[in-house]
Amino acid sequence: MTDIGDVILVYFEDQPAFFGRIEDIHADVKPGWYRMKFLLLQVPLNLGEWILRTEYIQGKEFTLGGKKVRIERVTAPPEEQPPAEPEPAGKVIPLRKNRFSKP
Repeated sequence: MTDIGDVILVYFEDQPAFFGRIEDIHADVKPGWYRMKFLLLQVPLNLGEWILRTEYIQGKEFTLGGKKVRIERVTAPPEEQPPAEPEPAGKVIPLRKNRFSKP
């Protein structure tokens, strides 16, 4: 369940658009609708507020200005990739003694 304090990823036309953090959700005067205030996690920081139904806050697609929008709760950071294996060592070539080396 998406709730206050959650980080969200907002998609516009099926493309990731921005991350945000939900700051507040409270009932609108219109029954069945809620005001969702969110902090846009970008530079500069901005606050946004949308009036949505519960199912839209929970991830169901809706339209905004005729554009498809979807909110996805971010549950965990991407998994860290294991370090790449070093390439196998090739043939070792011994260094020659230089003219400044002692015999």
